Amino acid sequence: MAKRTAEILGSLLGIGLFIAALWILSRALSAHHLRDVMASVHQVPAGRILLALGFTLLSYFALTCYDWLGFRYLGRSLTYWKVVFTAFTTYSVSHNLGFSLFTGGSIRYRLYSAWGVTALEIAQLVGFSVVTFWLGYSALAAVILLSGQINLPDQIHMPVHSTFVIGLIFLIALVGYVVFNFTRKSPLTIRGMEIALPKPRITAAQIIVSSFDWCVAAAALYVLLPDAPGLGFDDVLGVFLVAQLAGLSSNVPGGLGVFESVCVLLLQPYLPAPVVLGSVLVYRVVYYLIPLGIAALSLGSYEAARHRAFVRRLSAPIGQWIGPIAPQVLAFFTFLCGAVLLVSGATPALTARLKWLYDFLPLAFIEASHFINSLIGIGLLIISRGLQRRVDGAWVLSVLFLAIGIVVSLAKGGDYEEALVLAIILVLLVPSRGLFYRKSSLFSEPLNPMWLASVALVLITVAWLTFFSYKHVDYSNDLWWRFALVENAPRSLRALVGALVALSAFAVLRLMRPHPHEPTLPTGEDLDRLLPVIASARETEANLALLGDKTLIVSQSGKSFLMYGVEGRSWVAMGDPIGIPAECRDLVWQFHTLADRNGGWTVFYQVDPANLPCYLDMGLSLTKLGEEARINLTHFTLEGHEAKPMRHWHRKPESEGCSFEIIPQAEVSRYLPEFRSISDQWLQLKNVREKRFSLGYFDERYLGRFPHAIVRQNGRIVAFANIWPGGGKEELSIDLMRHTPEAHGGVMDFLFIELMLWGKQQGYQWFNMGMAPFSGLDNRGPAPLWHRLGALVYRYGEYFYNFQGLRRYKEKFHPVWTPRYLASPGGVSLFRILANLGTLISGGAKGVVAR
Repeated sequence: MAKRTAEILGSLLGIGLFIAALWILSRALSAHHLRDVMASVHQVPAGRILLALGFTLLSYFALTCYDWLGFRYLGRSLTYWKVVFTAFTTYSVSHNLGFSLFTGGSIRYRLYSAWGVTALEIAQLVGFSVVTFWLGYSALAAVILLSGQINLPDQIHMPVHSTFVIGLIFLIALVGYVVFNFTRKSPLTIRGMEIALPKPRITAAQIIVSSFDWCVAAAALYVLLPDAPGLGFDDVLGVFLVAQLAGLSSNVPGGLGVFESVCVLLLQPYLPAPVVLGSVLVYRVVYYLIPLGIAALSLGSYEAARHRAFVRRLSAPIGQWIGPIAPQVLAFFTFLCGAVLLVSGATPALTARLKWLYDFLPLAFIEASHFINSLIGIGLLIISRGLQRRVDGAWVLSVLFLAIGIVVSLAKGGDYEEALVLAIILVLLVPSRGLFYRKSSLFSEPLNPMWLASVALVLITVAWLTFFSYKHVDYSNDLWWRFALVENAPRSLRALVGALVALSAFAVLRLMRPHPHEPTLPTGEDLDRLLPVIASARETEANLALLGDKTLIVSQSGKSFLMYGVEGRSWVAMGDPIGIPAECRDLVWQFHTLADRNGGWTVFYQVDPANLPCYLDMGLSLTKLGEEARINLTHFTLEGHEAKPMRHWHRKPESEGCSFEIIPQAEVSRYLPEFRSISDQWLQLKNVREKRFSLGYFDERYLGRFPHAIVRQNGRIVAFANIWPGGGKEELSIDLMRHTPEAHGGVMDFLFIELMLWGKQQGYQWFNMGMAPFSGLDNRGPAPLWHRLGALVYRYGEYFYNFQGLRRYKEKFHPVWTPRYLASPGGVSLFRILANLGTLISGGAKGVVAR
């Protein structure tokens, strides 16, 4: 809740600062018109734009060096082109989305993890890059801003009127970091993780590379400004540093509006406001949008190329790390297309183009095209959220709206530039169909504060542009009803109101949608309908649904389902969804949406490594829980030297009167009273309570659905286990396995061996022995805190549960070990999630502390 409140407050603060920035721009441009700004844009020489592109290239090269230095700091090596691609994609996206995503942690994780870089190393790399970013800024701020030659205008309402104090703060921070880094010899410990400090040589390289990056980024703006008396590069660098600091602090995506207003104010003594704003707008395209466009084109080119059979074979590994980030980039560009259409509708059309269009099209068609243009624009803003969450309907509507947008852009004013932008995004979007697979309604998707703030910023910009563009037009009520070729103001006003009405209609429909239902447990009839799905499932854990203690989400076809429980804020799905793979992916997102809408944490417990990319797509973190043991029955035998111990475990109980028997499901009911007695004795012997959720418990209706394996000792039943058969005879497992205190000491070994021999005879491929919790976790210094705690519990936790003994017991059957993971939001919430999970499995808080 606190995190969500912070997001909302941060978004509101960003909107407030953005409005303040527009107010400052209005004051600075009060004596000018929009045509003055556009004239300044067109007056920037092509040679200077090419020079700015060169400086931009140098800046992004320096940014890739951040990550390259980071790998040197970590003591790892990675092919340079992989570092270049990842760093370029990261920074081109994060520069446009704002400082909240500057580190690009999620993008780095998706790309670098595919090349074997661990999550801990990626986290350290992200931190290293952030420090590098600010080291260069601090060094330049100390040199440039301490001179005090830049005076802050009163409109900024800062507590100081000179940049001297800002420069002094950054100088103290820089010197403090360098001294601390050079004098401290031991690693730094943060939240249980040891972080080695960079060596002096790397620290020096950080400062040099970052300072170079800031200088060439400022040089790209400097060359776009016209020559002015007294305006040197050092002046522009100082203005650039202050403007970037204001933009980064504002929480506005890309510092949009804030950066421009500060540049206009601080450069007013040298150049007119329209000239500065025109140059800054060109800089925005050169330094921000063109690199982002290149990143999008590379992703789109990949998606188009992989549809060719030859390229598909070569690019299959690449798709594992490009696929997860492509929807985010395409969603951003779709949002950008919507913003472009809305801005176009708010500004006057070129008269020459309108007159040319009038020779071919009737005025009514031009007017309608202008109005539809704004409706399509607001539609693309809304749909972009669906694209971000991989909704298939959002892809269909995006393609349709972009196609319509191209037509109306040309019809409303011959705006071929906008049509070209929309056409490029359409070409990138069409071959990416496979990335958008979710069956969901746009009205049911949760809207986060960042997206809502972005939509608000676009609409505020459009409203500001509308009134700024036509401030010379006197307002009257009949203005709304004027229809003429050169009447741009009425046309833009109608388009603005149409966009606001469309957005309001979307908001009303969302408010009227049904409230999400409370989780309810399935009835016996519900479980009976799922029996065919469970029987055909290759995963034996699908049988846990028959306990009836978990809520079910069933696909529309009824052939797939997901089971989950709720404890506290944790919405915990038991394992991966069961059923058809395409439907399972949709169920994962449906569950995520349900948890998000109820303010809960999305958690997937004991998931398979093969399905991890799907959970990473949702932004979840992965925590290893332990390893699952599976015995390959096709190779299982009691023959040979290696099987000698198992022959002993099998023959000794058999020689002392033990025998194995399979009870068919149809006959189980008459044995249940005897099984109940054995179960009660076993619970008392072990001094434990019945568990829930991920483990079965004694319930006659549940046990009556399965065949059972029993062991008789001298004719009397002394042990039983219910059998979980997997679909297609892929896997066989058991759930409850209980015995009497008087049973032979080797009864468990005997039952396991007999059951595996029976499973092999029946044609099953694997026998699943279940999890060994906490096994396989790293206990070394740089390992994550959870791994280190888990390893300690595994080694020293015998008082509570013999985890190490459980691993050793299963190991003697020579299984294949497969890791199992917890997918969750991670971070500080992980420990609360684990506590909720413990309560869920133990059947209540008492069960957590009582065995």
